[in-house]
Amino acid sequence: MHFTTLFFDLDETLYPHATGLWQAIGARISQYMRERMDFAPDQVTVLREKYFREYGTTLRGLQANHNVDMDDYLAFVHDVPLDRYIHPDPQLHAALAGIPSRKFIFTNSDSNHARRVLEVLGLEGLFEGIIDVHAIAPFCKPMPEAFELAVKAAGNPDPAACVLLDDQRRITRAALGLGMYTILVGEENPGEDAHAALLNLSGLPGLLDGRI
Repeated sequence: MHFTTLFFDLDETLYPHATGLWQAIGARISQYMRERMDFAPDQVTVLREKYFREYGTTLRGLQANHNVDMDDYLAFVHDVPLDRYIHPDPQLHAALAGIPSRKFIFTNSDSNHARRVLEVLGLEGLFEGIIDVHAIAPFCKPMPEAFELAVKAAGNPDPAACVLLDDQRRITRAALGLGMYTILVGEENPGEDAHAALLNLSGLPGLLDGRI
């Protein structure tokens, strides 16, 4: 199968978990819930896990149960100094630039955060578009409706001609069930949750050689 369209997750897919950026964002999520929503610290831990499990993201759970202002939430939780955690990655730039297929960011965050991350990583201009939390509202990954909206936003390519790259097994597993070719990023063994796994995205051209 020739792959025409690649969907890349953003956080902890385009950069490694070890950078600490997502942990910093997670701390901001907890801070928002304590300071802006008056949750007790012990409630924050329980609700974050509950909403992540039941709704896909903490945000969707807060929207469903507490009418949180999405734009206020996103601006607050992403207000971190990105260059303290991530830096330009010329090797990744070269790998992605060498892939001729259409490339999209597909993220449960918002486009403002995605653009900032791409700029700091030096990857701006390599993606045809950003499919963000607004574009897939009221859904989010790993909900099937979110993938359907993403495919529609990309011009309705055949799912069998699409590649989904993500660091979360629940998301690659969901895309697998929808007929996409899935790659688990940041691990060595995909198990039953993806077709393939990559520790580093710089190896992507080799993995897809002959199919892009």
